[in-house]
Amino acid sequence: MDVTATTAAPLETAADTVALGVFEGKRIPHDLDGAPLQALLDAGEARTRFEHLAHTHAEGKRWILVGLGARDDFTPERARIAAARAHERARELATTTLCWELPHRLEDVEVAAFVEGTLLAARRFDRYRDRSDGRERMSAHPSGAHPRSAGTEGETGTEGETGTEGETGTATGEEAAELREVEALIVSDHADRSAAVARAALVAAAQNRARDLQDRAPNDLTPTALAERARELTALGVEVEVEGRAKILARRMGAFGAVFQGSAEEPALITLRWRGPDATGPVLGFVGKGVTHDTGGYALKTKASIAGMKFDMSGAAAVLEAVAAVAELRLPVELIAVIGATDNSIDAYAVHPGDVVHAANGLSIEVNNPDAEGRLVLADCLLHAREQGAERLVDLATLTGGAITALGTVHCALFSNDEPWAAALAAASAASGELLWRMPLHPDYASQVKGTYADLDNSPGGGQAQPVLAAEFLHRFAGETPWAHVDLTASANLGKAYAKDGGAGWGVRLLVALAAAHGSA
Repeated sequence: MDVTATTAAPLETAADTVALGVFEGKRIPHDLDGAPLQALLDAGEARTRFEHLAHTHAEGKRWILVGLGARDDFTPERARIAAARAHERARELATTTLCWELPHRLEDVEVAAFVEGTLLAARRFDRYRDRSDGRERMSAHPSGAHPRSAGTEGETGTEGETGTEGETGTATGEEAAELREVEALIVSDHADRSAAVARAALVAAAQNRARDLQDRAPNDLTPTALAERARELTALGVEVEVEGRAKILARRMGAFGAVFQGSAEEPALITLRWRGPDATGPVLGFVGKGVTHDTGGYALKTKASIAGMKFDMSGAAAVLEAVAAVAELRLPVELIAVIGATDNSIDAYAVHPGDVVHAANGLSIEVNNPDAEGRLVLADCLLHAREQGAERLVDLATLTGGAITALGTVHCALFSNDEPWAAALAAASAASGELLWRMPLHPDYASQVKGTYADLDNSPGGGQAQPVLAAEFLHRFAGETPWAHVDLTASANLGKAYAKDGGAGWGVRLLVALAAAHGSA
């Protein structure tokens, strides 16, 4: 979608549809001749209640009125939701170009949210659907051969009518597929909002790319395919190094190796480096868990959950596309990102419950739960990031079901060994709208990750405090480096207006906000 900002009034733009939000107790600013928009409000067809929609036609354009609720309750998140609802109605109305007439005196972060909500709601994933233009469907292995056998590494209304909330539902299935896509967004305000709009469009595009990675099938988005996407970032000035099975093992990454040893797919240790112009301050380190599918190994997942395990690479998707956005924005930071990419599969070579493996720092680990594989991958990746020079670390991973039990999908769990660094993450959370909730680290928890036969146990506690114990496990590999761990509970199927189903791309906005603040400090 083409996105532009303008100080022109909506009537002066090329938009065929105009959306405007209305706060409680407020009248329509800049109404049209005859005040048709205020008439909608006065008649009760349009309302100021949050998310209420109504539309009409006037002056050769469609007009969508969106209820924004009370001004004191308005947040950037509400702006995203309102924008997504407006986009949904605009699409039903066969809109080609949508113009948002912004409410007066918004902060840049609220302006950005209107753009983000529109673009995130507009995103479609149809990679595997039948294509009317004759293009082939995507396939990871077109020949059908297994990679090992191949021997390779790896309301619509008519003119003059008014539509209100409840008259039509959201089109789904075939109806949704037949709707016209909105091709352009114009953001209209009295002030020049071009910088905020452009930045928001760039970051939203990165988040949508992360969502595309998440939604790809595991036989398509293999570790090799994830590495191929990483290599594309070289065009942005990012240095990219990809190492496979032999080199990973040569680095003595036995924890990571324990996960991929049962897989036919070639694993990938992906290291990305961004040296921004005039970068100052400590070197940032982003680490992402890239398990492209998790069977659970010999601790096999249930049939109810196993298909969704393609989302176990959500941390890696967020890290990868955040790095791309940082580079596109030319942020003045030095950044190292590390992704450990593999699947967690079962064959005769797969790690057994009770096996003892060694991480790159020599610590021995009892693998008492092969389904607690993410912390094994992250352990060696955290060590690698430190070895590469990272001085401030944050890892993102879909690590424990316990975090979802505790927090649902509203907040993601945050752990940190450093108060200033935790405060930086909290500030980035507030700026991005991706919510974090601080959870504890404590010596009494740390003592519980000690192994019976080895230095560490990858799954102690008998099911208690699993998010905390997983974080304490990772703490051993972060050392004294200021570090934060984000247990992703909001990776997919959020049910939000702008991210209803599938991958959510959670973490991209958070990491970009973190890097931007770091670069301006």
